[in-house]
Amino acid sequence: MKRRPQIAPLADGRRLHLQDGPIDLIVEAGGEQAHVHAAHDAAARRFAGLLDELCEELTELRKAADPARCRLRGMVARRMHAAVAPFAADHFITPMAAVAGAVAEEILGAMVDAARLDRAYVNNGGDIALHLAAGEQFSIGLMDRPDRHGVMRTMTVDADDPARGVATSGRHGRSFSLGIADAVTVLARTASQADAAATIIANAVDLPGHPAIIRCPANELQVDSDLGPRLVTRDVGQLSGHEIEAALEAGAQHARQLLMADLIEGAALRLLGEIVIVGTRRIVPGISQPLDERAMEGAIHA
Repeated sequence: MKRRPQIAPLADGRRLHLQDGPIDLIVEAGGEQAHVHAAHDAAARRFAGLLDELCEELTELRKAADPARCRLRGMVARRMHAAVAPFAADHFITPMAAVAGAVAEEILGAMVDAARLDRAYVNNGGDIALHLAAGEQFSIGLMDRPDRHGVMRTMTVDADDPARGVATSGRHGRSFSLGIADAVTVLARTASQADAAATIIANAVDLPGHPAIIRCPANELQVDSDLGPRLVTRDVGQLSGHEIEAALEAGAQHARQLLMADLIEGAALRLLGEIVIVGTRRIVPGISQPLDERAMEGAIHA
């Protein structure tokens, strides 16, 4: 029997849930009701078959990206390659590092092409593509870790900001990490760019060779991992304040370089309760209570 994507409205009546294999999206559009319906219909139509498109090129997508040449054919696959290509000369990175953001972008693009919307978002497990008409904004809750409740900080993105993508990477996320960050959240012009950059910065938050950090080959945990035998972080033991600061600074240096190269708009790096913010004043500290449902709509889980 052929696999069928699961597409259904959520109980709140505002959002749409689309799920197919590992792809799990929450979609919401704002505007006149007829346009909202048209946008949700467009999202559902584009979602059907998208996973199959990616699977057709999965072998190539799991290879280290060539910064000078793209052999991929599909639109989403090529977007993934374009997002990681700026990093490929100096880092091992595959197009899979941008898959969540690229998928979110593709669905959002279908929605915006089909309808006139005030604002919209597609949240792919915390990697979020945003659309904002003039005068609109989003408040996004930053979670310290996916296994904790409540929001530690909030981030506002408005229509005047160039950022239209938010992504989070780290050792607690859905994918493996070479670094020790609990979470690195990145703002960029697109969701796929944010996704790739978050991976690179999270990998850089590290203390190589530290005895309190437990690592193992990625392909021992997942046979077909695109990281192959590279060591990924499984646990982080007790670190001193100085060591936490050093690890965060290593990641922050990478983030500043990407900011100067115009590859990101800002980043927040978190490790063992400490946070470093690079290049943005949009992140507001001191939120210790959960936000209301509306503000939580874009909550980011590492």
